[in-house]
Amino acid sequence: MAAELLPTETSSGLRASHADRDRAVDVLTGAAADGRFTAEELDERVAAALSARTLGELAALTADLPEEAGTAPAKDIVRIEQQYASATREGRWAVPRRLEIESGWGNVTLDFSDAVITHDTLDIDLDMCGGTLRLITRPGVLVNADSLAMGYGRTRVRSPRDPGAPAVLRVEIRGQLSMGKLEVRPPRRWFGR
Repeated sequence: MAAELLPTETSSGLRASHADRDRAVDVLTGAAADGRFTAEELDERVAAALSARTLGELAALTADLPEEAGTAPAKDIVRIEQQYASATREGRWAVPRRLEIESGWGNVTLDFSDAVITHDTLDIDLDMCGGTLRLITRPGVLVNADSLAMGYGRTRVRSPRDPGAPAVLRVEIRGQLSMGKLEVRPPRRWFGR
C-alpha cells in the first residue's frame, strides 16, 4: 500500500485529492496498528497527511514504511449476536465493511476514536430490542441513520466537533431498533486534556 503513495518524478508535485489523503491516513493507521510507530507519531503524521497539498508530501509520510504496512486485516462482514449481554469494540479494532448486529436486551458500543479504518464505508444492519447502540465518533466519521426504523425508542445524534474534517468513514445504519436507543457522539472531554 505504501508503494501506491510513492510519487514518480512527474507526479510528486501534483495536487493531492481528498481520496489521496484518505489513503495515506489508512496506511498510517494500519502501520501504527502494526506497532511501527507510537500514537503520538501517528497523530503528527495524520495531521500532516490531512493538510498535505501534494502527492510528494503524502509520499514522504509513508516512505519509511514497507509496502505491506497499513494493511491491517479487516473482515468484510462481522456479526455480533447476543442476548442479555453487552459488546464493546474499542481501542485499535479493525472496522469491517459490514457489521450485522442482532441484540436483545443488551448494549453495543462502537468506539471509533482509535479504530483502524481500512474501508471508506461501514454498513450496519441492526436488529436490536431493548438496548442501546452507541457510536463514539472522531473527526471525519459521518453517521447516517435515516434508514433505521424505530419503535418505542430514542435517537440522539450529536454534531461532530470538527464538521469541516475530511470524511474518513461513512457509517450507514439500517434495520430496526425497538424499545431502545441510538446514541452517536464524539468522545467525552475531560478537564486537563
